[in-house]
Amino acid sequence: MAIRRSDLERQADLIEAVLAQHKIRNRVDGAVVTPRFVQFHLRTAGDVKVRRVMGLAEEIALALGAPSVRVYRSRGRIHLEIPREEPGPVRLLPLLRRLPNMPAATAVLGLDDQGAPLLLRIVSPDVAHVLIAGTTGSGKTALARTVLVSLALHNPPSALGLILVDPKSRGFGPLVGLPHVLGELAASVDAAQACLSWVIEEMERRDRVHVSRPVLILAIDELADLVQTGGKPAQERIARLAQRGREAGIHLVACTQKPTAALIG
Repeated sequence: MAIRRSDLERQADLIEAVLAQHKIRNRVDGAVVTPRFVQFHLRTAGDVKVRRVMGLAEEIALALGAPSVRVYRSRGRIHLEIPREEPGPVRLLPLLRRLPNMPAATAVLGLDDQGAPLLLRIVSPDVAHVLIAGTTGSGKTALARTVLVSLALHNPPSALGLILVDPKSRGFGPLVGLPHVLGELAASVDAAQACLSWVIEEMERRDRVHVSRPVLILAIDELADLVQTGGKPAQERIARLAQRGREAGIHLVACTQKPTAALIG
């Protein structure tokens, strides 16, 4: 649900009124509306301490009728973040339409706290692999699908391939129709082991002939379960790919509830 400009102006007036009651010279200098929050930028006199405004967070929330207000400093300014009454989802396709000229092999993760697209360039020197960790139901697989679909929509199959490992067959099934997917979905432990072996062979072939393209993304849902059921062979193969894959243009995108050193090698 869209927020009307008049509502934002009314909230800004209420914020300024609360601060004025406490003799804090200020004015609200703009706002950013994101699917989950409204952020007001506060321009105050130079001698105003952020902790003074923080101390008024509950009073501001009461004036706005909001459950809470978060006050923080960023880029030399004070910001007030108010949760929206009806938070909305961040939808991938409308977000991608805002990004017609993304660099190659760049994934979309969502929006940052300023409402700007949050991107991850898989082939950047600062990125080797992607590990998505979180509890059950936290959205790990949904984020992995977002990464994979955004990569597929902005890169042709000749430049990027996807290899899908999903022993529980719960997360990556909807992606098998993408033309970027190589082979079938590895939906069992045996299929996953065979898939890992093939990727290692491809990595070694690339090393021999000194090539690293096309980019290959090996996506694994529930990495901990695969290591547990696949045992030492699976763990050793994943460790080899994690250590040597990037130079061959092979990158892991894996989800897990247990991001331990023993798991990821």
